[in-house]
Amino acid sequence: MPTAFMIRVTGLVAVGGFLPDADGGLGRGLVVALVALVVLVALLPPGRRRMATLPGALLAVALLALLLPAVIPEAREEARSLAEFLVIASVSLALLRIGAVGICERIGLPVSRIVLDVFGWLLVGGAVLTTLYNAGIKAGDLFTGSAVITAVVGFALKETIGNVFAGLAIHAEHPFEVGDWIQYDPQPAHVGKVVEINWRATKVLTLDEAFVIIPNGQLAQASIRNFTKPEAWSRRSLHVVTPYDVPPQRAQAIILAAVADGFGVLRHPAPSVVTNGFTERGVEHWVRLFTDRFGQRDLVDGLARDRIWYALARHGIRIPVATHAVRLESPPPDSPEAALERRVASLGQIELLKPLGPALVNRLAAGSEERLYATGERVVRQDDPGASMFVIVSGRVEVTAVAAGQDSSAMLAVLGPGEYFGEMSLMTGAPRVATVTAVEETRLIEVGKESFAAILAAEPALVEELGRALQRRMTERAQAVAGTGRGVPEVHDIFRKIREFFGA
Repeated sequence: MPTAFMIRVTGLVAVGGFLPDADGGLGRGLVVALVALVVLVALLPPGRRRMATLPGALLAVALLALLLPAVIPEAREEARSLAEFLVIASVSLALLRIGAVGICERIGLPVSRIVLDVFGWLLVGGAVLTTLYNAGIKAGDLFTGSAVITAVVGFALKETIGNVFAGLAIHAEHPFEVGDWIQYDPQPAHVGKVVEINWRATKVLTLDEAFVIIPNGQLAQASIRNFTKPEAWSRRSLHVVTPYDVPPQRAQAIILAAVADGFGVLRHPAPSVVTNGFTERGVEHWVRLFTDRFGQRDLVDGLARDRIWYALARHGIRIPVATHAVRLESPPPDSPEAALERRVASLGQIELLKPLGPALVNRLAAGSEERLYATGERVVRQDDPGASMFVIVSGRVEVTAVAAGQDSSAMLAVLGPGEYFGEMSLMTGAPRVATVTAVEETRLIEVGKESFAAILAAEPALVEELGRALQRRMTERAQAVAGTGRGVPEVHDIFRKIREFFGA
């Protein structure tokens, strides 16, 4: 009696109160199954309506089973029992999906696939027992005298059952979730993004776009590294070697400035650099940076290395090599005479510097330096102090500014070879009025206050001519500069600022 009662209760729960015990009951069961299927389709989001496929397929097969006696009359009872099982299973799975997906997810309680799978199999098992009970077969009779068969089946399903329980443990403990980046065994290369956790295995997509299917039992026994938990960011490590004749703190300051604001590099937690060791090549620096773009970690690391190379090259620091047969030139070899000639030609084309004449331009070029910037590097930042002007030799830069009272920046111009910026800072010491960023590899000539002051000291009369040239320059760009909320200085104000800045 208790067994029969439990089986009947299982059937009642499985179909929401329906138990097909006669042809009329089977007909009502078909109606209930159809209504449950329609409700399921209505509640499911459009992208997940494929979850109604299995309940719908079971219902369709049940209808086909009812037609079987028309072909094989002697199979009436078998066909009816099969239809009963299929109807109960269809309703059970439909109700499970209605509760788990149609209701729970709508109120913010998502149910994982493994839970749906396990409970789905349990409900199908309940449908089997209910059908057998209606056919007059008691569940206890199925296992009487079958200890050997049970042992064989249990041994055969040992791994599968272990994977199911391991999957449930993963779901309960949440060591990782779909979308997390994990390392699933001791090999550093075995890292991937979790795309699915089902009742048997976990699917991981690696950076090589390869699917790796890992049994849950194996994951339950492994030490999992989760790179996106408990925080969405993770730390990346780079190692850079600089020569012994460069003070470590100077090299570290250059490296930190280079990686700041790089692609994928977070400001918080902030990057850091420490001295990691002394090698035969030089001082080894350990660069630690944080990123929330773990899926693009190779690109984050690569662009950070690019920025470090360009920054060290601009400061005349060569990365030492391990063998005399190979040399890393930074920047590419160029004779001093050719470099000076290039600077003279570039500065001689600048309208603002026309009052200097060829001799003074040559002198100014001799006291200037070339700088090489990588794509995305900032040359100057708005509101920072400045005392130099830049002339573009090759490449392009983007000029942006944030207007007063606003948070977002607006693009003012894109400058190319032969153009220049920063002239107000050079001649008056005014803060930078805009941010300038390299949009491709860009070579610049930086004209500093020291070299310009020497020229004005030798030719004080140039202040008037340079002031007028600077005013014309500012008038040409008045509209763009006005967009930042800053005024354009008057002519006499520029003369005064130039004299005060250079002490002329």
